[in-house]
Amino acid sequence: MGFLEHLEDLRWTLMKSALVFAVFVGVISFYLKEFYAVLIWPLENVRADFPQFTTHLITNSPMGIFSMLISIALVGGVALSLPFWFFFVAQFIAPALTKRELKILVPSCLAALLLFLIGAAFGYFLLVPSTVRVAYEFSAYMGVDPMWTADKYFGLLTWLVLGVGVTFEFPLLIVLASYIGLVEIATLRRFRRHAIVVCFIISAIVTPTPDMVTQTLFAVPLCLLYELSIWASALIGRRKQPGA
Repeated sequence: MGFLEHLEDLRWTLMKSALVFAVFVGVISFYLKEFYAVLIWPLENVRADFPQFTTHLITNSPMGIFSMLISIALVGGVALSLPFWFFFVAQFIAPALTKRELKILVPSCLAALLLFLIGAAFGYFLLVPSTVRVAYEFSAYMGVDPMWTADKYFGLLTWLVLGVGVTFEFPLLIVLASYIGLVEIATLRRFRRHAIVVCFIISAIVTPTPDMVTQTLFAVPLCLLYELSIWASALIGRRKQPGA
């Protein structure tokens, strides 16, 4: 394929990805209340433990409701479209890969999807409720009645669910870097302490609350994923050796 043919192929890949996303956004718009009930669960689950707070999400501007709807569409559209996006990208890059590289294409795509879903679920079921709980507890301690806007809550939800999902992809990048020889396994082991510090720095950046409980809750899985990436890199390295 020539350069222009590659551009045409890329254009169709982007168009198919955009079309799938648009379809799922349409489905979400049709079942908006059902998706809203799903996304509001972390807040409602924690609020049940704080009966003194009876306030609901509010909007403080005419455009606030539209920001909320955009956040709902973004979270749901990306989550539902992701498997199709991985498939389209794999289709696009497959012709340019060698037989050796094709062997890791499908496992890499599946691993990327699985890690993203695990990270998104971790953010939805643990980090978002933990963040909301800490905010409620500090409000109760200070005697402040929280009045949270819908667009701020869904912005937080989007950041934690999608952001954590993307962050959980980093072990796969380490494994791929080790597979193609960019980094040695011995180097990964030697810089283990540095990696733990980096994991806590990433946790402090991603988590919106300053409490150590939420940050540690996020940093510990990152450290475990780093160890998992070392183990996976070593396993793949042994299989690459002649006679393995």
